Amino acid sequence: MPELDEIVEALLFASDKPLSAERLTKLLDERVLSVPDDKADLSAVRKALTDIQARYNAGVLQLKEVASGYRFQVRTEFSDWISLLFEEKPQRYSRALLETLVIIAYRQPVTRGDIEEIRGVAVSSQIIKTLQEREWIRIIGHKDIPGKPGLYATTRQFLDYFNLISLDQLPPLAEVRDLAEVAHSLKSMVVATEVDDSTSQLSVADDTEATVH
Repeated sequence: MPELDEIVEALLFASDKPLSAERLTKLLDERVLSVPDDKADLSAVRKALTDIQARYNAGVLQLKEVASGYRFQVRTEFSDWISLLFEEKPQRYSRALLETLVIIAYRQPVTRGDIEEIRGVAVSSQIIKTLQEREWIRIIGHKDIPGKPGLYATTRQFLDYFNLISLDQLPPLAEVRDLAEVAHSLKSMVVATEVDDSTSQLSVADDTEATVH
């Protein structure tokens, strides 16, 4: 019978999305580990995850915790080399789109009008559509003002994509000069080399529509 950490490691490698300790425990509960009345223990699963992280600590691969759980990924310092395997170029996003995303991330929940007031320029419908299609933002309610505009907030998928466990890990606004700088800092936080999605990359396109007032 394989050891618990070996089973957890196998499940993580086979999964196409991050798995939380709770999800792993539930999966293990569905399969007898040793004796019929045995139950997977959450603390034991968490210890197994810690042991796996330590085992991969010095290697090319790492077990990384993000908002949705744990996943294996190639360390980000190898992303430029891994990209040589793929002909498809990284998706390019305008600075305007990233600035809009930054405002939502830091000021959520916000309306489209709030975003336009902060940026000083109109927000195109295509930017909002793209962010929603990427599942980086969603409407979580409506502001109690005339027109009942939607209130936008970031999603768990946003945190996963930018290699975050929570919004607390975003760079403090006090440490940056403007929205454009935060937008570009997001690029360095992207995991471009997930084991199960090696083409997941982000490129920032230069965009003159980036005035911040």
